[in-house]
Amino acid sequence: MEMQQFHYDNKIVTKFIYATIVFGVVGMLVGLILAFMFLFPNMTDGISWLSFGRLRPLHTNAVIFAFVGNAMFAGIYYSLQRLLKTRMASDLLSNINFWGWQLIIVAAAISLPLGYSTSKEYAELEWPIDIAIALIWVVFGVNMIWTILKRRQRHLYVAIWFYIATFVTVAVLHIFNSLELPVNALKSYSVYAGVQDALVQWWYGHNAVAFFLTTPFLGLMYYFVPKAANRPVYSYRLSIVHFWSLIFIYIWAGPHHLLYTALPEWAQNLGVAFSVMLLMPSWGGMINGLLTLRGAWDKVRTDPVLKFLVVAITGYGMATFEGPTLSLKNVNAIAHFTDWIIAHVHVGALAWNGFMAFGIIYYLVPRLFKTKLFSIGLANLHFWLGTLGIIMYALPMYVAGFTQASMWKQFNPDGTLVYGNFLETVSEIIPMYWMRAIGGTLYLTGMLILVYNIIATIRSGSAVTDELAEAPALERVSKHRLAGEAWHSWLERKPVKLTIFATIAILIGGIVQIVPTILVKSNIPTIASVKPYTPLELEGRDLYIREGCVGCHSQMIRPFRSEVERYGEYSKAGEYVYDHPFLWGSKRTGPDLHRIGGKYSDNWHLNHMYDPRSTSSGSIMPNYKWLVTSELDKSQTEAKMKTMVSLGVPYSDEEIANAQQQMLDQGTQIESNLYNDPDFVASYEADKNNAAQNGRPFVEMKNREIVAMIAYLQRLGTDIKVKDIQE
Repeated sequence: MEMQQFHYDNKIVTKFIYATIVFGVVGMLVGLILAFMFLFPNMTDGISWLSFGRLRPLHTNAVIFAFVGNAMFAGIYYSLQRLLKTRMASDLLSNINFWGWQLIIVAAAISLPLGYSTSKEYAELEWPIDIAIALIWVVFGVNMIWTILKRRQRHLYVAIWFYIATFVTVAVLHIFNSLELPVNALKSYSVYAGVQDALVQWWYGHNAVAFFLTTPFLGLMYYFVPKAANRPVYSYRLSIVHFWSLIFIYIWAGPHHLLYTALPEWAQNLGVAFSVMLLMPSWGGMINGLLTLRGAWDKVRTDPVLKFLVVAITGYGMATFEGPTLSLKNVNAIAHFTDWIIAHVHVGALAWNGFMAFGIIYYLVPRLFKTKLFSIGLANLHFWLGTLGIIMYALPMYVAGFTQASMWKQFNPDGTLVYGNFLETVSEIIPMYWMRAIGGTLYLTGMLILVYNIIATIRSGSAVTDELAEAPALERVSKHRLAGEAWHSWLERKPVKLTIFATIAILIGGIVQIVPTILVKSNIPTIASVKPYTPLELEGRDLYIREGCVGCHSQMIRPFRSEVERYGEYSKAGEYVYDHPFLWGSKRTGPDLHRIGGKYSDNWHLNHMYDPRSTSSGSIMPNYKWLVTSELDKSQTEAKMKTMVSLGVPYSDEEIANAQQQMLDQGTQIESNLYNDPDFVASYEADKNNAAQNGRPFVEMKNREIVAMIAYLQRLGTDIKVKDIQE
């Protein structure tokens, strides 16, 4: 048998590890800053690009795509070469993948704090960056599949099945969820509206968790756990069942994020049914991972790599038990919009993804630099600090979630809400927010210990950038199934067919759920009284998106007695037909806003945005003073309206032509309303006189951003009347 020599490319793995560590620190630091903002709302007072609403998507993107994404690439590039007994097909494509991904991360780090956001969870980046993501992802996929085709190992190991499914599914999810029409280079609108946009977004959002944060890391689990434990995978058959059932079922589960909303009932029920079924393959994978360690538990006690991997798999099991539980309607009615969901998400992120990444880093760096880990003691300290950090983060958030759900739903004997003021709930859970911040501090401290330990390890060794290896050449085998060959064994040596079957498996659920919702008109009943936003309201809505208000406020009143009593008539699907994108939200740090229109005066909104505690004692909302002082950019209004027309919003040519005058008229009316407040008049006139005396430009109130925001907020929920619905 001919033996061939070749070299593994370790340079690309090392680069991704460095990026993982750097962006891990950055992403966790931003997350910790956000945790302290709940306790000190104005800690970045007056700095718009450091406000909570703009930093929150930066945190989620940094952790998911920068930290976890780079860890995923590092693990895949290392394991793929060794499982296939070949170097990556193209060093050029590997480097394009690396540098392109880092440039995307930098673009996100610049654009999100500046307010360039689509507002869609885990997909906030604007359209030019979306295109770049698609291109770099294709580069990664081409390099991977090309490498598979030139392999020296006949059968594809289970980890590679998960890598293939990851590439295919993330590509499909990203492309379809990112379909948008550009207004300019930094602004676009989703091609979907309202209910349809919500369904597509959470089809993407849930499966971004499934196929970016889960399936690639399951592949890494199937490689690194057996390697670190020096044990074979517990069950090959279980891995087959795990893989195919997981990728088929996962894609259906997205609608469980939208239970009791305006989404059609049949779509909600499909999401529930498949979410419950998802428990079986998820736990099958967890069991397969943990039982791989049979006979190696003594090593777990002494090896920090295995400690991290064991807790990671356990965290995966906990999160994937909780997910199907949360999809049950009676449980979801309690948990949704509360901090329970924050706890759930972070068990997965901190334990499953974080600890898997740490275990992989501690495993790889000594091998890439031909040395021993600098300090096992420091790695163990990191493990215990991280574990304690997870516990101190998650448990208080569960308590906070249960507290919120209980207080929101309590009634007095006379039928009134016990806690009619939303802020009563907020003040009750502040101690839990302190504990979360402490837990996050411990977790970040562990990460900093890793940084020191890895730097010291690298300094003690020498990099092996091109690692010599040898393997026999791949022998030709019949394309047809051999006598006695199992069907799946045959499929494992047919990567193209395996990829096609995996693609079919993930497409079925998406097609069944999304196509009828988009094409069947009866799924989204129209309401005659619902009209498009005025030009000024449209600009205000874009400010609402820019400032990340959707991160703390929902616009979806569920048909519960407590919510209708607190907020008003429950939300109808037809109310959102002109909403590109939808803004239903997923967390209530503040109250729901869908019926906020007309509830408070224009002066109240002005004062609330300038200093929330002046109108709402105990509020943890940061101030938005720059909205009160900044001039509204109206230069793109007509272009925005024309884009909306292309999306089906019925603006007439006359309305577009008169947009500037309409904005001026509506802004003048709001400015007139503000004059009802003597304090406003005194402050405003003093500012005007001061500007005149100092020769500086003065922006009239009717042309400021706050007026557009007020116009939008006062519009919300006013298109329908309950009696009209009943008639």
